[in-house]
Amino acid sequence: MQVDRTEKIFIIGSIIMVAIFALAIAISGIAFGIQVPAPYQQVDPNTIATPGNSPFGAPVDERVREIAPGKYEAYILAQTWVFLPNEVRIPAGSELTFYVTSKDVQHGFVVERTNINVMILPGQVSKVTATFDEPGEYYFICHEYCGVGHQTMYGRLIVE
Repeated sequence: MQVDRTEKIFIIGSIIMVAIFALAIAISGIAFGIQVPAPYQQVDPNTIATPGNSPFGAPVDERVREIAPGKYEAYILAQTWVFLPNEVRIPAGSELTFYVTSKDVQHGFVVERTNINVMILPGQVSKVTATFDEPGEYYFICHEYCGVGHQTMYGRLIVE
């Protein structure tokens, strides 16, 4: 098949550009620690908040716990227009693992100034980990429209 010289140049140039873009994405993903959140666990959304059934059913003040020195885990339940708990406190320099699920509709979970951004689906627990070295307040919000009160769905992480 005969291909014009100019077309060959553009085809080869396009292939090289795609390879460069793919390499740039791979390198930046490794350098910045970007992680693709995978479903950690499947649960029954109808019983997930039942006391004694799972950590998501524990009292709100017991859903953030220290599992080792400098390592914490937070069990966040998203439900119609609220995150429970909506405030998490940890010391600076701590590694925090979020376990997030929904009991009603699809929500989103993004923590500002971090690379945490997950979709929250009923019946699925998402797990994501980050280290918070800088003291301050980090707001987490729902970025997926979940109804008329969506704009009130936020919480905050306080790094002390």
